[in-house]
Amino acid sequence: MKYNLKPTMILALWVIFSLLVSLPTPSLEQSSSFQQSSSNRTSSSQQTTVNQNGSSFQRSSSFNRTSSSSLNRTTTFQQLPNSPAAFGGVRLQNAHTALQAWKKTFTSDPFGFTSNWVGNDVCIYQGIFCAPAPDNAKVKTVAGIDLNHATISGSLPDKLGLLPDLALLHLSSNKFGGTIPTSFSRFKLLFELDLSNNMFHGPFPSVLFNLPSLKFLDIRYNQFEGVIPPALFNLKLDALFLNNNKFSSSLPNTIGNSPVSVLVVANNNLKGCFPPEISKMGGTLQEVILMNIGLKGCLPTSIGAGLNKVTVFDVSLNDITGTLPESMGKMQSLEQLNIAHNKFYGEIPTSICSLPKLANFTYAYNYITKEPNQCFMIMDKNDDNNCLDFWMSQKSPTECKAFLANPPSCNCAGNPPRPVSRSSPPPAKYTTPQVPAPPRQPLSPPPKPKAPQVPVRPLRAPPPPPKYNAPKYTTPHVPHN
Repeated sequence: MKYNLKPTMILALWVIFSLLVSLPTPSLEQSSSFQQSSSNRTSSSQQTTVNQNGSSFQRSSSFNRTSSSSLNRTTTFQQLPNSPAAFGGVRLQNAHTALQAWKKTFTSDPFGFTSNWVGNDVCIYQGIFCAPAPDNAKVKTVAGIDLNHATISGSLPDKLGLLPDLALLHLSSNKFGGTIPTSFSRFKLLFELDLSNNMFHGPFPSVLFNLPSLKFLDIRYNQFEGVIPPALFNLKLDALFLNNNKFSSSLPNTIGNSPVSVLVVANNNLKGCFPPEISKMGGTLQEVILMNIGLKGCLPTSIGAGLNKVTVFDVSLNDITGTLPESMGKMQSLEQLNIAHNKFYGEIPTSICSLPKLANFTYAYNYITKEPNQCFMIMDKNDDNNCLDFWMSQKSPTECKAFLANPPSCNCAGNPPRPVSRSSPPPAKYTTPQVPAPPRQPLSPPPKPKAPQVPVRPLRAPPPPPKYNAPKYTTPHVPHN
């Protein structure tokens, strides 16, 4: 039986097919069902049309290809949210996993610092910095994290190890606690690590020995305790801040191996002699702050000869004795010298007070008996509570006579006899000496308050790994309660 299809009927069929093709395919199941039913219908039409007109068969086949293409597009759409392309690549997908896992540890974010940590694009997250990967400039990766002063409470999860391209990590002035995860060992490009002013605890995190690119390490104002590892001073650092923790060992003799330009170990529960190995650091050392760490003994006689680049030297609030070495007059770069609250005695060498750049010299609360006239030319000088004859605000003659008759030995290994109590002894916890405030910024930082304000980080450099400039140590500014 033959069918006599008129041109108008063929046109009508084509219109119907065109309408079917334009229908949306909302889901995979509906598309598959639609394709199957349409395929059945077109199969009959194809059989009819092929007997009458070959071109009609080609149009029908075109419909099937279009329907199949629509199905493929639907399938691709459903896989997109879980594919690396949805995040901008595998590295950014891993970064998303790490940052979302980290955010889940946050118990408080009072300023909403991470409120925009939503969605797939981690490069727009506040505090997150992306850059081309160092091994492939066409690939974008997370190169830096800066959450300084966000006051976030939380911890550091192991999944942060999914960020192996980090060049800097700044977490100063938050409330992060716990320990440093071992996954940090994957940070082979990490250049700066600032964990200061948080609540981290435990021994010195040994995982930090596995960071070959690290140059700036700041862990001050935390609760780290125990031994300062000798291996720490073998790291190729440029700045090291350990102050205001609970370390209780002595300074290891490996300290002379360190290439740092800035070394701050103040306000810890250390013990032992002043480390003579510091004299070996003269090639790089510019600022050294060893304030209030229980040091005993005497300064090495040759200490000044090896530290001609040092601009800041602070050994205040210790138990160091002896006379000031004449060699300190060779520290031609010295700008600030603080030896207050120790047991130094005798005469101050003229060469020290003649140093060309010395602008702040504090030697209060010692047993100094004579100061040369050159000392009066120094811009900021504090000589209170010494044994200077005919000078105001000095120790009593009785106290000075008793001490000078039997001064402590330089042998810090033993137990030298205790001198007569100072008229104003420094307590175990540092309190600011009652001295007039100098016009320049004081060298020794005041005591840590209940919520210390850590100074602005001395180094700022954007990712990827920046060109490093030696930081300038600044004294913390703490408001008086």
